[in-house]
Amino acid sequence: MAGPLVTAGGVRLAGALEAQRERLLPCVHCGFCLPACPTYNRLGDENDSPRGRLHLMQAVVEGRLDASSDAFQTHIDRCLGCRACEPVCPSGVEYGTLLELAREAAAEARPPGMLTRSLLIVMGSRPLRGMLFMGGRLLRATGLAGWAVRHLGGDGVAGKLRFALAMLAATTEAEGFRRRDTAVAGVASATHPSGSVDAESAGTVPDRALDAPGGTVGVLQGCVQDGLYGRLNDATGRTLDANGFHVRIVTRQDCCGALHAHGGDLQSARHLARRNIEAFERAGVDWVVVNAAGCGAAMKDYGVLLEGDPMQARARAFAERVRDVTELLAAVGPRRGAPVTCSVAYDHPCHLMHAQGVTSEPLQVLDAVPGVEVRMVAKADECCGGAGIYGMTHPDLGAHIGGDKVAAVRETGADLACTPNPGCMMQIGAGLRIEGSGGDVVHPVELLDHSYQRAGYYR
Repeated sequence: MAGPLVTAGGVRLAGALEAQRERLLPCVHCGFCLPACPTYNRLGDENDSPRGRLHLMQAVVEGRLDASSDAFQTHIDRCLGCRACEPVCPSGVEYGTLLELAREAAAEARPPGMLTRSLLIVMGSRPLRGMLFMGGRLLRATGLAGWAVRHLGGDGVAGKLRFALAMLAATTEAEGFRRRDTAVAGVASATHPSGSVDAESAGTVPDRALDAPGGTVGVLQGCVQDGLYGRLNDATGRTLDANGFHVRIVTRQDCCGALHAHGGDLQSARHLARRNIEAFERAGVDWVVVNAAGCGAAMKDYGVLLEGDPMQARARAFAERVRDVTELLAAVGPRRGAPVTCSVAYDHPCHLMHAQGVTSEPLQVLDAVPGVEVRMVAKADECCGGAGIYGMTHPDLGAHIGGDKVAAVRETGADLACTPNPGCMMQIGAGLRIEGSGGDVVHPVELLDHSYQRAGYYR
């Protein structure tokens, strides 16, 4: 008798299983992951838990379930990808890697919606995303984004548009943090071509690198960071420079590919990874610095993403040099700045805490700012519901999870919310604006930079 029919998605996952058997087989379905899963906690459906999704993947591999089926598509797509299940798994299942393989199979079996497809195309193209973010900055500068959040309502398209504009409005610089002078000791634009020497074009390592005890670093400009949080990239360069690192420009770098990998477009993610590896190799930096948790997690996994690729060894070497900016600052013990009197509601980004295991370092950065009182958000280890564009593709569930996080932030009574990931900053900030409670969200490095400016370190 012939064996079960294995679909195209099943073939994809079956191949992945053979190549990465050690990643899928350790799951013993113990259930330790259930309490850590935000979707399972809200929905109570076993299929919306990590072990339930792993069971669905196995069913597709074995030909018992079609990758185009509603069950596989719905429950794989509904996952936030927060990876909170990984630290609590006694078997060490690498769920994040398996989820991306499953989403690739799901996308091949049934193309994702227009919103996801369009965004992946735009974010993979420098010119297109440049135009997108230029329009976003214009809406933000004119105040139209904030106005729309206050006046738009309803569900469906209007609701998704309102949430998107609320995320945009949330990228506005916090009140009182706008720099008084923009040309600071030649490092105010350390991540941009006008602010430092380009080692590639000069053909030599700048002499100043010899005086940098922390080493030479290249900062990932990123997509959202470069388009909407340019001030954060600049603050990253300035604070690293003030702590003994030499910030070198890395030309021809690109999007990290995280959004593409999460969306099932692993081919584009690999293409972007190769571009970044080549760019940072050319720059000859000691460390690849990232100020966005999702980007950092993706780049630390380049060795896994490019398994079987001719660049695999280079990808692994590259991944070993990737560090979150707070990791490097904490490693050298950041200089203490001038007092900034405020209280902050701190929340852990999932891809920093769960995927990278970085938890205390951002708090060490905040501790270097006298006058800052840190108030930990209740369930700070749980996802804020951001997960890229999850709030727009899953408005009901995303709003539920995000609403819980916003309520926890409000309960602290802090002056500012604080989290070291732009995606989380936008998600939490959007929730605060939609409910009308206001409140700004800052990155720990922004606070440190503001403190250093007050201390006169940049003059």
